[in-house]
Amino acid sequence: QVPLVESGGGLVQPGGSLRLSCAASGRTFNTYAMGWFRQAPGKEREFVASINWSGSNTYYADSVRGRFTITRDNAKNTVSLQMNSLKPEDTAVYYCAGRRSFSGSIYESEYTDWGQGTQVTVSS
Repeated sequence: QVPLVESGGGLVQPGGSLRLSCAASGRTFNTYAMGWFRQAPGKEREFVASINWSGSNTYYADSVRGRFTITRDNAKNTVSLQMNSLKPEDTAVYYCAGRRSFSGSIYESEYTDWGQGTQVTVSS
């Protein structure tokens, strides 16, 4: 198990940008595929983006593709989510997650490790 801690959330205007970070502990981070999920009030948690354990492959939800970028730095045990052109509908608590597999997944149930979440609010 790799403990995860998210940071970087906050309040931003529509059209603005935020960069979220997720720090992992443990010596096997490079064997985990990682993902970002989000949950808005009254809604189910939804997939945002994923990245395989080498960082060579990424996948995005249709709602964020072209605006968000997921990256990882295995030397620093971190994964990041750069969010540009933010919209009010992006408002949610964002969670990073990990699974011990080469490839990422869009399914919440396939991730075994989760961070505590960080709030992102997009409003004018």
